[in-house]
Amino acid sequence: MKNRKTMLPTYTTLTSLMLEAKASLQKNRTETSFSKPTLRYGFLSLVAMIFAFNITINATPSTQIWIPSSDFQAWKTFHLGIDNYIRTAKTNGIRGAGIYDIGLTTGLLPFKKFQMEIGVDYLAMGDSLYDEHPVYFNAKVGFLEDSLFKGCPAIAIGAYNFGLKKNLTNYNIIYGVIAKTLPIVGRISVGYFTGNEKILVDENVPAKKANSGLLFSWDRAMTEISDKLWLAIDYQGSKSYIGALNFGFSWSFSKNVSVIFAYDIYNNKKVFYNSKDSNVNSFSTQLDINF
Repeated sequence: MKNRKTMLPTYTTLTSLMLEAKASLQKNRTETSFSKPTLRYGFLSLVAMIFAFNITINATPSTQIWIPSSDFQAWKTFHLGIDNYIRTAKTNGIRGAGIYDIGLTTGLLPFKKFQMEIGVDYLAMGDSLYDEHPVYFNAKVGFLEDSLFKGCPAIAIGAYNFGLKKNLTNYNIIYGVIAKTLPIVGRISVGYFTGNEKILVDENVPAKKANSGLLFSWDRAMTEISDKLWLAIDYQGSKSYIGALNFGFSWSFSKNVSVIFAYDIYNNKKVFYNSKDSNVNSFSTQLDINF
C-alpha cells in the first residue's frame, strides 16, 4: 500500500517553514547555549531544506506489497520508504541475510490526469559483492482511473531495479499494469514485466528463461472494520528470485505514516537472491512516510 495519497505539504509550505526557522534562530543567536526552541527550529530548518531542494536520500516505486502499482506520488510530494525482509527459515542450518531498502520517491508532473514519478533505492542485500553497488533507479508514467474516460482503468508503465553494475545489479525491469476498482470487491490489477535475461535466471535450469512473467494483485481498504486498515495480495511470476506470492495488511498510524506487515512466498526457493543465500520465504515490514 505504499504511497496512498494524502494531503501533503508543498514547496511553499516548506519555504515558510524555513523562514520561520531562520527567524527563530536569529532571535536566539545571542544565547550562549542552545535552548529547546533553538534546537527545535534548527531541526525543522534542516528537514525543510532537505525536501525543498530535493536532496536524494533513496527511494522505492509506488507498489502494492511486492509488485508495482498504478498509484503515483503526487506533484511536489515525497515518499520515504524503509523496508525489511527477514528470512523465516534456514538452509543447511544457516539463515540467509536480510534485505534492507530505504528510499525516496517524488512526483514530477502537476497534471491531474497524467502522472509521473521517479525514485532511487539504496538496497542492501547482505552480500559484499552486491552491497558495493547498492543504488537502483526507478520511474513510472501513467493515467489514474477515470482520467481518460468514465470507467477507464488506471494505466501505468514503468521501470525499476535499474542498477549501476553491468550483469550484476542492472535487472532493468520494465512493466505495464492496468487496474480497476470494483464496488465491494476492491481493486484488481493485472500486468506483465520483463527484465535482464542474463541475471534474472533460474540457476537450476539455466537454459530456460526466467526474466518475465505475470503481475497480479488485489487490494482493498477495509473501511467496514477501520479506515486505517488495508489488505492486499499480489503475485509476480517467473522462477527468478523476484517471483513471489505475497499477502499482508497495512495500518495507518497517522495521516502520513503507515506500516505494511507481509509474508512473502517465493516461487523458486532454490535460486539465490545474492551470491550465497537461497531464496527461502520471508517476513517483511514496510514503513511508509509521506511528506
